[in-house]
Amino acid sequence: MNFNQLRFVRETVRRDFNLTLAAEALHTSQPGVSKAILEFEDELGFSIFVRRGRRLTALTEPGRAVLPIIERLLLEADNLKRTGQDFAAQEHGDLTIATTHTQARYTLPRIVQAFRAAHPNVRLALLQGSPRQLAEMVLRDEADVAIATESIAEVDGLVSLPCFTWRHVAIVPTDHPLVARLAGKPLTLEQLAVYPLVTYDAAFAGRTKIDEAFALRRLAPDIVLAAIDADVIKTYVEAGLGVGLVADVAYDVERDQGLVAIPAGHLFGSQVTHLAIKRGATLRAYVQHFIGLVAPEVDASMIERLLRGEGHDAGGDYQL
Repeated sequence: MNFNQLRFVRETVRRDFNLTLAAEALHTSQPGVSKAILEFEDELGFSIFVRRGRRLTALTEPGRAVLPIIERLLLEADNLKRTGQDFAAQEHGDLTIATTHTQARYTLPRIVQAFRAAHPNVRLALLQGSPRQLAEMVLRDEADVAIATESIAEVDGLVSLPCFTWRHVAIVPTDHPLVARLAGKPLTLEQLAVYPLVTYDAAFAGRTKIDEAFALRRLAPDIVLAAIDADVIKTYVEAGLGVGLVADVAYDVERDQGLVAIPAGHLFGSQVTHLAIKRGATLRAYVQHFIGLVAPEVDASMIERLLRGEGHDAGGDYQL
């Protein structure tokens, strides 16, 4: 039994039992993967995979029992490697952050600036995607942390830390009829429903709360464009396509001249941005420092307890 066999089994499951894709992901040959898995099954004394001819189609019942053990063994092996690397080079290494466009563009610059000042020898990488994609990046060890508003707090295998709250605003050109019509009065859902809307894609930044708010009032908003980032939304608002609904952090009065932000948090509620890390992972000191910059209310001892499975609810979300 060896770690390569464990990696082959794990990657085969991750690739929906496609041995060719598993071999490509691990930079080896398909016959080599197949042979190693068969040898591993011989050592265990039972089959891990259900087979139809030469194809793998599912996990057997003992295979389903063995997979979590394989995941833990490989995680601890990675932890051993990282611990050794930590002692060899405390202030040298890489930090990969998986995040959404809104967080990368509007929230993280000041945090990254502070982090770089403290850790000039750490190389940073920003990966972008949907919240679900970000969670998968962390689970697959392609990223150290994920930062997003939705979904990552509910993913098995991750520990989620609430970082900060934000609210929606409606973005319109300065001469839009809503500006004069409101004259300082609160915006209503009925007023919004009159106009075409431009907002986030369904997987991003509080879109669920927008849809739920209109549905509760039995209103059918005309969402003419859904985008994955606030800059695109503001561009089309400026072009006259409709009223934009974005995170308040994405509006800057100096940068967005020609646009007005109308508070809409009372309509859609507060949103919580989370930072997620892989449960059971060993974090370098500089990764813990980065987490502290994003979630200042969570200290290193809290993080260690969370990674051990202490102090979070059933969904893995830390409760402040």
